[in-house]
Amino acid sequence: MNKRTSIIAALSFAAVSSTSFAAEVPASFDAKNCKAEYPKTSLMNEEQGAVTMAFLVSADGKVVESKIEKSSGFKNLDKAAVKAISACKFKPGTKDGAVAQTWTKVDYVWSL
Repeated sequence: MNKRTSIIAALSFAAVSSTSFAAEVPASFDAKNCKAEYPKTSLMNEEQGAVTMAFLVSADGKVVESKIEKSSGFKNLDKAAVKAISACKFKPGTKDGAVAQTWTKVDYVWSL
């Protein structure tokens, strides 16, 4: 076996190894037990829409960071959704089978 053959074999093995162990499962929560209160001004103005948010959830299930990825079109609805979901208890995600801090996406639909 020459040097060139052994280098190629090592690179192929490294690529296979890293992909087979890189499984990540995002954090989750029970949506039935985690509802946002419709903002009064949004109710009066009949505002509706869907907001897409991302939450960084720690290994103990608490929200560390949040961001809005797609607005509902109404700041009050977006803020209320982020506030409510941030207060929820999450089931932590996993990386390579171990509990870890992970990002998870949440869609919240406001409808009258």
